[in-house]
Amino acid sequence: MQEASVHDPVALTRALIRRPSVTPADAGAMDLVQVALQALGFACRRMRFGEIENLYARRGEARPNLCFAGHTDVVPVGDAAAWSRGPFEAEVADGMVWGRGAADMKSAVAAFVGAAAAVLARGEPPGSISLLITGDEEGVAENGTKAVVAALMDEGEIIDHCLVGEPTSSAVFGDMIKNGRRGSIGATVTVEGTQGHVAYPHRAANPIPVLIGLLSALQGRVLDQGHPGFPASNLEVTTVDVGNPAGNVIPARASARLNIRFNPAHTGASLAAWLEAEAKAAGQGFAGRVILESRVGGEAFLTPPGAFTALVVAAVEAVGGVRPELSTTGGTSDARFIRAMCEVVEFGLVGATMHGVDERAPVEEIRRLAAVYERLIDDYFAAFSG
Repeated sequence: MQEASVHDPVALTRALIRRPSVTPADAGAMDLVQVALQALGFACRRMRFGEIENLYARRGEARPNLCFAGHTDVVPVGDAAAWSRGPFEAEVADGMVWGRGAADMKSAVAAFVGAAAAVLARGEPPGSISLLITGDEEGVAENGTKAVVAALMDEGEIIDHCLVGEPTSSAVFGDMIKNGRRGSIGATVTVEGTQGHVAYPHRAANPIPVLIGLLSALQGRVLDQGHPGFPASNLEVTTVDVGNPAGNVIPARASARLNIRFNPAHTGASLAAWLEAEAKAAGQGFAGRVILESRVGGEAFLTPPGAFTALVVAAVEAVGGVRPELSTTGGTSDARFIRAMCEVVEFGLVGATMHGVDERAPVEEIRRLAAVYERLIDDYFAAFSG
């Protein structure tokens, strides 16, 4: 990538796609971002936790500090032969940039950099601009933004507001902003019984009816009818496994996995306690064991409509011509960690092709995204500084 194009959002998007940074690999993606930001005068800190590369970069020392957050890691390509173009070649065709990470979310990282370059070319803002970029959003997310936020808070670093560049647009560019997310808890249930012949059930302890009964009880509960600003919580069984190749054998073991996406009517701890209680009840009178292991991936949170959300809405509408809806739908994101430091909202491209074969992003919309971020920076410091 030539120096002249280092701050062009489309050129930087393509350069980033060419780095196959499938979690936890970095493949040089973070170096590209760092070089581009250092050329703009950002003080860059590489923060490595475990095998994960992270970057916190800041231009300025004064408050307010407006942060842009995102990730350079991507999910695997899947069946590479199914792609019509190389997943890491970053080809431009039909008005699109093609490749893994084009939508989720190397384009947004490049748009952050492009927006900062455009603003700084006009002068120094009355505050600070920072970027928090991780390589662990698509993985277990323990050594990425979560660890960086904890370290920054321990150091006394202050971020006043943050925008995460996840692909939030739904049908058209600019139609949706995420101002909150539901929480997530995953669980694995294992029922251990005693193997035996189906003709002699009294000599065995069949784990399958116990597991079915437990799953039925869990799915039979209506968790809630929704919560202000949030849809209803939902529990989904994602897999049931017995691994029994024989039709005349009662198996010794059966297991299932499930996930709950929940709104602020619940906490991860309260749902974990409920799951444990139901598992204990299911095992009553059973000559075996019911084992439940759960992990809270994040708590539900909401950034209430206010001055910051209004600025983001106005910037999107001014550039994109569409007034975005505030929404809490979809999966989790690293915003769940950043909200411990400040108000956070999310805005990015349409996510229709993310994680899929032939992931791609329109060239014009990448440039429009950078223009939204540029407008937001200008409006933010006009509203919050001094």
